[in-house]
Amino acid sequence: MYYDLLPRIKNAVQRKKESILVPFSKFDFAVLRVLVDTKYLEDAQKKSVGKRTMIEIKLRYANGQPVLSDFKLISKPSRRQYAGADALRSVKQGYGISIISTPSGVMSGASARKKNVGGEYLFQVW
Repeated sequence: MYYDLLPRIKNAVQRKKESILVPFSKFDFAVLRVLVDTKYLEDAQKKSVGKRTMIEIKLRYANGQPVLSDFKLISKPSRRQYAGADALRSVKQGYGISIISTPSGVMSGASARKKNVGGEYLFQVW
């Protein structure tokens, strides 16, 4: 799940890796697609490695510094957090994004506000 995916990305960024492989899940892939669309990651591709299906994540750097520097988990497996469209605010005064799991799919907080849908507030990235 995403709560294991984010620390893997953060650790890889701290080690200045170009790309990493993580186990495939549809939900993780949807979360990664949002991060790619919002330019926090370079690319995320589904890849077969032996008998397993993996996701290859290409990390993004700007001037030698990682674009995705930190994250904050909001909804956890032990305690789910939900937010309506009116409760979604900007993250770090516009320098970050929030990721929401809605009935329309996984999307950024800004997209959810525009479509006027709420859902499970997964995490924030900056």
